[in-house]
Amino acid sequence: MTPATPSHHSDAAETGPGHLPVAGRRQVRRAAVRLIRQDTAAFVTMIVFNALAAATGLVGPWLLGRIINTVKDGGGVDAVDRLALGILAGAVAQLLLARHARYLAHRFGERTLARIREQFVDRALALPASIVERAGAGDLTARGTTDVATAGQTLRDTGPDVLVAAVQALFILCAVFLLDPLLGACGVLGLTGIWFATRWYLRRAHPAYLEQGAAHSSLAEVLAATASGARTVEAFGLRDQRVADSETGIGRCVVAHDRTLFLRSVLFPAIDISYAVPVVAVLIVGGLLHEQGSVSLGTVIASALYLRQLSQPLDTILQQVEQVQSSGASFARVEGLATAPRVPTAPATPATALTAAPDLTAPGPVDMADADRIEIRGVHFAYSDGADVLRGLDLSVHPGERLAIVGPSGAGKSTLSRLLAGIDAPGAGTVTVGGIPIAELPPERLRRQVVLVTQEHHVFLGTVRDNLLIAAESATDAELSAALTAVGADWSDALPDGLDTELGPRGHRLHGAQAQQLALARVVLADPHTLILDEATALLDPTTARHTERALAAVLRGRTVIAIAHRLQTAHDADRVAVMQDGRLTELGTHDELVAAGGAYAALWHSWHGEHLPAL
Repeated sequence: MTPATPSHHSDAAETGPGHLPVAGRRQVRRAAVRLIRQDTAAFVTMIVFNALAAATGLVGPWLLGRIINTVKDGGGVDAVDRLALGILAGAVAQLLLARHARYLAHRFGERTLARIREQFVDRALALPASIVERAGAGDLTARGTTDVATAGQTLRDTGPDVLVAAVQALFILCAVFLLDPLLGACGVLGLTGIWFATRWYLRRAHPAYLEQGAAHSSLAEVLAATASGARTVEAFGLRDQRVADSETGIGRCVVAHDRTLFLRSVLFPAIDISYAVPVVAVLIVGGLLHEQGSVSLGTVIASALYLRQLSQPLDTILQQVEQVQSSGASFARVEGLATAPRVPTAPATPATALTAAPDLTAPGPVDMADADRIEIRGVHFAYSDGADVLRGLDLSVHPGERLAIVGPSGAGKSTLSRLLAGIDAPGAGTVTVGGIPIAELPPERLRRQVVLVTQEHHVFLGTVRDNLLIAAESATDAELSAALTAVGADWSDALPDGLDTELGPRGHRLHGAQAQQLALARVVLADPHTLILDEATALLDPTTARHTERALAAVLRGRTVIAIAHRLQTAHDADRVAVMQDGRLTELGTHDELVAAGGAYAALWHSWHGEHLPAL
């Protein structure tokens, strides 16, 4: 469905549930002015050369009118030759000035495009993970690729073309009025059809192109989700459903494209007809005035030529209106990230509020201060105004404790891990570390305090070293190798170029378990206060998984480790076990205490231990 046309006076960003915002028109204009101010000198120079090029373009028709009058008055060949040379000189000067103006415009456009890209990356990185997840990676990807490229094309090509054409059109109209005001008025009145057609188009084009961009984002999200979850689609027989979803997205794109195509099919024929009207009007009125002796024949011819020449810049402007509308909608989507919620960038607490990370190499247990205690009090949480997933949860996690969280699927374990990692904030209640709400910690401090590791992982393009240095920029090769060894990544020793081995489609491909171990090695290097493991070893075989978890526990000795336990052996090795059901904490204690209590955990343990099959 096409969205309503935004108010011309509204500065509020347009958005919807689960969608990234779209900037209002006033906000887009302010952003454009801000970009121009960042390169004012280049912009002014570009305007000056465009104006000079437009001015020299007026020389030809005026001199041609002089030639006609000279011939009519019986002037000699020498006079005509001099005027003709003037026409040639004006054409050459216009060519050189226009070429240099375009060169300046391209440089201005490329620099401005670079600023837009850098600004977009900064804003995208500042988005809370929960916002990105709800909006979908497809929307953010479409904005960062298609929309940024479209806006850049306007800055580099369309913008300069429209600017030059606008200056030329203004100068031509001024020239006609200077030749004869009455003929100038006839020409302007003849252009009113263009004004009405363009106004009709502009009132409908902006929302139509916004809908087209939204349709592209929706289709990109469907395709990305289908590609990334191809194995799941195949395993659960979801092929027909995903094909249907893709066809729905494609259909929405087709409808959006048909809408913009209809608008263009009305605009351009109306414009073509309107071009001839002012020329005909000037010839008719000018002929009558010439018969009365009010104007010379050269003036009439020059005015008609000017108005005929006017069709070229107007054609450029009007044909680029489509691109301007498309890029305007794209820029509104790119600039919309400025109004999206951001994670804090300034320290929210004094530097002493949270303790520094203790030395992992120190012998014996590490003494962690109570300032690093995690407190969960009265927490409720729901997704998208649905039913509560967590219901009045209360839990304290002691510094340096290894806590296992168990429970059936849908109990809220993964949701709790997201709250503990600061990805989501509770709807009610508090989740704090050292008395500070985790979700309010700035990113640089949050990454030092809490790290969440899931079975979802990413291998970045680059070398093994590049992938590991993300977590610790100053780490030595020995520390990188030690981190890989700590998580059982023995395969790294056999890589052809060691830490310099290129990873990715054009390099060495890591299978799922190896990529997961690479992610865990980053955790070792990041050295967080609190580590949250949510199926972090799910892709490893049970023996390797247990070895990896114990290795992590040894390396991260003294740190707080919270494990969403899908293998009960993990709960057995933990200091305490928290049992969740229906979003509530139903049991809490050591493994031995819970087994002795004979509750839900004991039943799970006896079932798993007796059959030697994981129950969770």
